[in-house]
Parts: sequence; C-alpha cells; structure tokens
Amino acid sequence: MSSPSGLTRRGFLMFSGAAVAAMTLASCAPSGSGGGGGGGGGGTLKFWNMPWGQAEFGPRDAEIAEAYKGALKVEHQEIQWANFTQTFSSAVASNTGPAVSSGGGTQAFLFESQGKIAYADDLLESWKSNGLYDDFLPGLVDAMKVKGGYAAVPYNLDMRVMWYNTVLLEQAGVEPPTDWQSYLTASEALKKIGVYSFGVGAGSGSFTGSHILTSFMINNGGGLFNADQEPDCVTDRNIEAMDFVLEMVAKGYVDPGSVTYTSDNVQTQWRERKFGMGWDGGGLAANVAGEVGPELAVNSPLTGPHGDQGALYFPNNIMMYTNTPEQAESEAFLTYYFENMAPLWTENTGIGLPPLKSITETPEFQANTNAVKIIEEWQPISHTWGAPGGDALFLGVTAVDGTPAMNTFTQTILGGQGTGKAALETLQQTLEANA
Repeated sequence: MSSPSGLTRRGFLMFSGAAVAAMTLASCAPSGSGGGGGGGGGGTLKFWNMPWGQAEFGPRDAEIAEAYKGALKVEHQEIQWANFTQTFSSAVASNTGPAVSSGGGTQAFLFESQGKIAYADDLLESWKSNGLYDDFLPGLVDAMKVKGGYAAVPYNLDMRVMWYNTVLLEQAGVEPPTDWQSYLTASEALKKIGVYSFGVGAGSGSFTGSHILTSFMINNGGGLFNADQEPDCVTDRNIEAMDFVLEMVAKGYVDPGSVTYTSDNVQTQWRERKFGMGWDGGGLAANVAGEVGPELAVNSPLTGPHGDQGALYFPNNIMMYTNTPEQAESEAFLTYYFENMAPLWTENTGIGLPPLKSITETPEFQANTNAVKIIEEWQPISHTWGAPGGDALFLGVTAVDGTPAMNTFTQTILGGQGTGKAALETLQQTLEANA
C-alpha cells in the first residue's frame, strides 16, 4: 500500500507568479453559489480527484463516482499533479472548477481563506445518524476544523513512520529500537556492518527529511507552532531533538548523501541494503519491492527521552466549493462516495491509508501487516503540522510545508552544520519575516 509523498501530493504551496495572480482573482470573483455555475456544468456535478494511487486507481475511482444516482449526474475528472496548483487556482477564479474535489493537503485551507469553500458542518452532522461520523479514525475530523467551520472531510492518510530491514538488524545482532537510546545502540551496530540507520532524503522534490525532523520534535513533545498558531520553533524540546539528530550525523549514522537524495535515491539505498533503518511513508515496502521489500517492517513508535510519543502525518481531504449547482447535491454525492469507496483500498489501487475504521477492518486490509501496524500504533499518536499547539490544520502551516525555509533548515541539520538551536533560530527568523 503506497501513499503519495512530497509537496506536489500534499501541499498547495510554492505558487508561480501566475498562480498567485489567479488566487488574487479568486478572492475577487463572484462565488456562483447556488446557481448552475461552473461547479456543475448545468446538469452535472463536477468531481475532480487526484491520481492518488497506481494506474488502476483512476478508472476504479471514476467507476465508483459516476455510479452515483442522484438529482445530478457526476462528472469525474482526474487532475494530474503536474501544475495542479495553477489548474485549481485558475478554475476557481473563473468559476469553472469542481463542486467537489480532493487536492493538496493544505488546499482547502487556502481556498477557505478566499471564501471559496462550502463548509462541511451540515454534512458531518448528517453523518452522525448513518454511522459515517463515528467511523473516522481518531482525530481526523477535528483536524479539518477552522474558525468558520469544517473546511474539508478527511480522505486518505499520508503517514510518516519508522521502517527497518529485518535481515540487516539480525545480521547486526540487534533488536528494533524502542526509544532514542536504543536507537543509538542499534545505529552503532548497523554502522559496524556498513549500514546507515537514518534513511531519509532532503534533495530536490524530496521533503521527507523535513517531515522526519519535525517528527522528532513532536516525538519529544515539541513542534513548530504554539496554541495561537504562531511559529514557535526555538524551544528546549525542539533543541534537544535536533541535537539528537546532529549527534547521529556526527557519529556517522546518517548517509552524507541524504541532503541531496531524491525519493528514488532513498529507495535505491534501501534496495542496495545501505539503509538498515529509516523513515518514510506507509508504502515504502511496496515501493522498494524486489527481494528487499519483503524484508522491510514498520517499527513501533519510539518513546522520547521524556516519555513522549508522536510523529508527523498528513490527513489529505476532500472539499466542497461554494460554486456548485446545488449544495445539497454536493453533500449527497459525498455521502454516497464515502459509503462506497472501500474498493479503492480493498482492491489495492495504491491510495494512501484509509480514514475509516470499517475499511481497516476488512480482510483485504488486515492482510497487510505493515499497514495494520501503522493504523493501530502510529495513527493514534501522530499529529499535524499544528503541533504542539493543536492538531487542527490552518493556513499558516503553508509556511513550513515543502518551503525553501524548511528545506534549508533540514539540509543544515542533516549536513551536520552548527547547532540545533542556531538552525531553529534561523528557521524562526525566516518564518517571522515571511508572516
């Protein structure tokens, strides 16, 4: 089971000048709410979805969506990740976009700030009577709550978890780590057989490195934002976490090439058994595949030095727009879709982990032991970018989701440059300057 990773599959950031201009227009254009506007094309309800999985995902998703029997016919369109920011922003600006869509993980919060999102409060309230509301995994629905209401509905989970190679750990004569100290112990044992223990990448287009540094902060009770949703990077817990990673760099446990590795480079290191432990999405074993894929197992969450557990994750979502031919029909379609989307997971189309407990309990899902472990052990302790101040997403997290500021910070730490405090101070200053 693979889940998309990287900014192009989660964030809605790093706009080109044209896209920024389009978003400015979006804030000025009439909403078209309630009429036969572009959201439905007159007699249709437009549903735009992303290619979340493998080749079979799109056709199966279209089959499910277009089987909807309602007052309006659903028109399914797959939007490619390449240039998706411009696709959405220009469509929303011209009122030719969808009535319902998925998209980048922070997209709903950006469009909500532009007044283009139809809140999901009434939809979620209706789901309390049909069982869907209580079917969501812990904390997912609350992550979608902003001041005005619920900006979106959780759709699929892009997790960040720890993996290890069972064969290499056995060869090194060490057990999977349970806390930071045993992580160092296992790392030293792997180093003796020429294997790295902090497998990540922070090169072009690869943002996993920044995710994992943030995960270590969260694992130590820290994070990047306070309860007022303001950047608050330079804390004792964050400094301690970054100094721990710097210790791993200094001891040679981190591959020096990590600062330039793409996702493909990282997977190559796993395939060549150069990484014995590391951090990635829930689909790492499937992506590595071959002889090594079956050797990879999800580790249980580490316990930090103060007894904390935690990690970063990304709850991708589906949103509704004010530009719809009929809001009630948008909600009726989403009810149908969530009640019928289980095959996207049970038929192994490659989409990220499911948001509904009922799907995780199916025999097909239970057959994937790594995915089950992620849902049972990692999802309950994971947090969004908003940690430690809260778990609800908000527009401000776009400052750290795949941005140059986070890239520079990550490459500084993984490159072993300076101290954790100095790197965090630079990050804080950059975030404040760009606020």
